[in-house]
Amino acid sequence: MPNRRPSRIPNRLRSLVGSAALLCGALLAPAALAQSGGGEPILLGVSGPLTGPYAQYGAQWRRGFDLALEQINAKGGVAGRPLGIQFEDSQSDPKQTVAIARKFAADSRIVAELGDFTSAASMAASPIYQSAGLVQFGFTNSHPDFTKGGDYVWSNAPNQADEMPVLADYAVGALGLKRIAVLFINNDWGRTSKDLLAKAVAERGAAITGTEGYLADEKDFRSALVRVRDTNPDGIVLVSYYTDGAQITRQLREAGLTQPVVAAGSVYSPKFLELAGVAANGVHTTTPFFPEDPRPVVQSFVKAYTAKHDTLPDAYSSRAYDAVIVLAAAIEKGGQAGSGAVERKAVREGLATLSGVPSVVYGTVQFDPQTRRVNKPLSIRLVVKDGAFALWDGAAGGAPRPAN
Repeated sequence: MPNRRPSRIPNRLRSLVGSAALLCGALLAPAALAQSGGGEPILLGVSGPLTGPYAQYGAQWRRGFDLALEQINAKGGVAGRPLGIQFEDSQSDPKQTVAIARKFAADSRIVAELGDFTSAASMAASPIYQSAGLVQFGFTNSHPDFTKGGDYVWSNAPNQADEMPVLADYAVGALGLKRIAVLFINNDWGRTSKDLLAKAVAERGAAITGTEGYLADEKDFRSALVRVRDTNPDGIVLVSYYTDGAQITRQLREAGLTQPVVAAGSVYSPKFLELAGVAANGVHTTTPFFPEDPRPVVQSFVKAYTAKHDTLPDAYSSRAYDAVIVLAAAIEKGGQAGSGAVERKAVREGLATLSGVPSVVYGTVQFDPQTRRVNKPLSIRLVVKDGAFALWDGAAGGAPRPAN
């Protein structure tokens, strides 16, 4: 692996982001050019992990939130008022998300809520937000049942029921894998994803040779990997977050398992590369966001983000950024009450009628009013090469295999 920090912006991107920012300067103007309007801030509540096992994701969220707020308020805020965030630490624990939901529901200053990180933690609080008529915007919540919590429950995260078939297409259709072993984190997201993946793999004419669940705090996967090896798979799929996915990747290579690895998009992070080291090379994944995507809106975001944080954005910081941009647009679209206060109902109505909102993750955002999810989410195929994520082109190390 090259002797460099994978989370820093690669040299090959510097000239690209610089030129793309010029093309998109009107969309993401530098914060110093303007000041937000006066008055009390419009508040978005955030329920998310700042401590506990998922704290790193909350930290990534904050980076995306901070940039979005800086840019929005530099251009005058929302409806002439500054936009702010109240972030409450939930540790992504359902008991805490319920308590936070009650707090937010009782605070009339909060016009919409973002989070929580896991679908299970978010869904525990959904009835409270629905009852209060307060939009719950689960921007990392991919569980198929999440938005079924009511008409105030929305998400711009890809639905697992859509995402797992995409992963199966990559593993079976593109890479030609026929016998697949699955390691999955044993939580609600992991179990649901594993079941949806197994169904999609079977529909594509391949077979699951075995599945191995593990707990979020596990560190030693050697016993599970022995069982995986004994099923004689020709490929391994990880339904993991980037921390546990990196540990598994290192240990499976140390155990001599050389089969192709395909991982859920949740591993897509510079931290995965850092933690997995050279073992990450050859790992395949998918993502709706990639910093080398040449779209001007993406390159302008990458330039601004790296200037502010001195690191590349990843899937979670980009989704957090997008979520604030989308909710700001929904507030503007929904309008204000005569008193000058933003109505919670107007935010929901704004989301239902949004069209063409620029998005670093989706190109443009428009919601299906029935499912309350983004229409036609993007999916980009990646492979790790020389310690960095790269667009997969079917070249050596990832070429389709002949059918057995």
